[in-house]
Amino acid sequence: MWTSGRMSNAKRWLGLGMSLYFWGLMDLSTAALSGTPTLQSQLEVHLTDKPQSHHRTKRSWVWNQFFVLEEYTGTDPLYVGKLHSDMDKGDGSIKYILSGEGAGVVFTIDDTTGDIHAIQRLDREERAQYTLRAQALDRRTGRPMEPESEFIIKIQDINDNEPKFLDGPYVAAVPEMSPVGTSVIQVTATDADDPTYGNSARVVYSILQGQPYFSVDSKTGIIRTALMNMDREAKEYYEVIIQAKDMGGQLGGLAGTTTVNITLSDVNDNPPRFPQKHYQMSVLESAPISSTVGRVFAKDLDEGINAEMKYTIIDGDGADTFDINTDPNFQVGIITVKKPLSFESKKSYTLKVEGANSHLEMRFLNLGPFHDTTTVHISVEDVDEPPVFEPGFYFVEVPEDVTIGTTIQIISAKDPDVTNNSIRYSIDRSSDPGRFFYVDITTGALMTARPLDREEFSWHNITVLAMEMNNPSQVGSVAVTIKVLDVNDNAPEFPRFYEAFVCENAKAGQLIQTVSAVDQDDPHDGQRFYYSLAPEATNNPNFTVRDNQDNTARILTRRSGFRQQEQSVFYLPILIADNGQPALSSTATLTVQVCSCDDDGHIMSCSPEAYMLPVSLSRGALIAILACIFVLLVLVLLILSLRRHRKQPYIIDDEENIHENIVRYDDEGGGEEDTEAFDIAAMWNPREAQTGTATKTRQDMLPEIESLSRYVPQTCAVSSTVHSYVLAKLYEADMDLWAPPFDSLQTYMFEGDGSVAGSLSSLQSATSDSEQSFDFLTDWGPRFRKLAELYGAAEGPAPLW
Repeated sequence: MWTSGRMSNAKRWLGLGMSLYFWGLMDLSTAALSGTPTLQSQLEVHLTDKPQSHHRTKRSWVWNQFFVLEEYTGTDPLYVGKLHSDMDKGDGSIKYILSGEGAGVVFTIDDTTGDIHAIQRLDREERAQYTLRAQALDRRTGRPMEPESEFIIKIQDINDNEPKFLDGPYVAAVPEMSPVGTSVIQVTATDADDPTYGNSARVVYSILQGQPYFSVDSKTGIIRTALMNMDREAKEYYEVIIQAKDMGGQLGGLAGTTTVNITLSDVNDNPPRFPQKHYQMSVLESAPISSTVGRVFAKDLDEGINAEMKYTIIDGDGADTFDINTDPNFQVGIITVKKPLSFESKKSYTLKVEGANSHLEMRFLNLGPFHDTTTVHISVEDVDEPPVFEPGFYFVEVPEDVTIGTTIQIISAKDPDVTNNSIRYSIDRSSDPGRFFYVDITTGALMTARPLDREEFSWHNITVLAMEMNNPSQVGSVAVTIKVLDVNDNAPEFPRFYEAFVCENAKAGQLIQTVSAVDQDDPHDGQRFYYSLAPEATNNPNFTVRDNQDNTARILTRRSGFRQQEQSVFYLPILIADNGQPALSSTATLTVQVCSCDDDGHIMSCSPEAYMLPVSLSRGALIAILACIFVLLVLVLLILSLRRHRKQPYIIDDEENIHENIVRYDDEGGGEEDTEAFDIAAMWNPREAQTGTATKTRQDMLPEIESLSRYVPQTCAVSSTVHSYVLAKLYEADMDLWAPPFDSLQTYMFEGDGSVAGSLSSLQSATSDSEQSFDFLTDWGPRFRKLAELYGAAEGPAPLW
């Protein structure tokens, strides 16, 4: 700022010789209303060109500033001030020019008089001052008469802005039951007016809505609680209106308001309570573990963490059978099954359940207790359950030489229901595809149905099913693991084909081969093999066997002087025995080939020298030999084809084809007296069939198919159960590739005299039906009554057709 006390500025204007007139507007209110300035005083600074005269006029304000009120509402331009140069003689030769901020837009200057006017409405809140520059020019020449001078126009403030809450509306929260005077939130209002000029920006706060619950500090705007024991459960939300007024709250001041939404936050001041003191629930006895039985709920008026519950079973006879968990989303207690249930064992349970808050506040403990209890009665409902096996798993060890039909384990299951229905047993065939086992349908006796072989299958894992007779849909199952124990049923043998070589110049006692053996059995004590020459080769003069006592043996020569021309190959039978009980042995053959060797023992040739034919065969001779062989083959095939065509099948004439099941007999049987053909006692008593008549055979002919009962092993025939016998027969039929698909078939080539009906053969029958009489059928009894009616003599005249 340039003031009258700054000599540098005065000297500058002294050199220019310019006089500046400032028309101050002291009465601002009058000027704003009338639109014309009131001249209170006029300061004229006369600056001459004489440097020797230093006259300074005393000034009481900043002479290079203008002041103008904002928000002028008059129709005429607002007069701001006047610029004047002492070179201006009033003849219009001086032209005043205004430049800078707002020049020509906001402010204009009369280029002749130097008067400055505001042509737009001014707002101090938008712009507080303008910096402009003034210059005086010769109107004719345009030459500057004065240097350019800078000055400021300041906008004078008036109270035209009300206080505003820039952050409103406000949202706040305060815990319920807070003491009086607890701070909630601070609100702040701002006033755009000039805080340094009067009371236009001095704001005072007051509460318009929200009493008597809240109050506000008039100076700071802090809102506090004004009422004690405010309960969220009674009223949770409050709307408070705060007013901010300027001019220190005096009459005529401008005011602004804002809304403060205050929420009472929850505290744990309400204990939980069960709305029901008794719960009645039911559950099926077949409910699986962890299945839901029911839910209990303790009501808590609080929310959030203050309403979190923990449910426990504190008493009751079902504390070990049931469990309770808390649902974190809905704060309910979920009762679940902890152990298997049984209607037959216990039909009802009683639980005492407690629900308690997880988080407590010490200052509200006097409102407790913060827990509650209820009683839960649970009824177990009966369901039709599948049979239950005891034990729940079977492990069976059986030797592999067990006979067919032997009972190896009794499988036991029972109906757990009160009705105790009958049980029928079976084997899940998907677990026993080879059908090695059979279970008795009523007793549950597990038996072997086929021979077992540990070397083929050492373990069997089968599933036995138990089904209720009255409800086939109820099926239980149990796993049965069968371990096949080893029996010494395999003789040791060579693991591969052994072929040894002996040189013609070999000496006696020379090693020619080391052999070993393998055995599919697996004895507990390990394998031990013994080697020796077979009995028929005990006195073999050429080779001998030495047991190495380590399951191997050496083959040594007994003599020297082998010759290919005499014998090129030797076959040495070796007896191999194991240490099983009983011991098994087998004879293996070692092939020894005589070879020609050099002096170091290296084999040169193992084939005897071929005898050269005196005359070599020509190509024509070879072709002739092959042609003869081909002719012989053709003849053989022709003979075989002729023999096959000689056997013409029996073809029934079209006239005799009556589309009935006809059995052709080439001979007649002996009827019931023919005991040579089939022994019926085999079906009555298996023991007598084996011991008495099994060896009795026909002398006159050989039956086409013998009875399967003849093949029943002795061990199966003496079994005390019919199951063993039937299983043995079934296995024999399965193994016999030539057996028909039924139990027994006998073909009678002749008929005997013992039949009551006599001969049924038509070989010696009359040539026509008219020559036969069927009246005798009426004498055979009621079984042949239908035949007598069909073929018997008809009374009355014969029909004509």
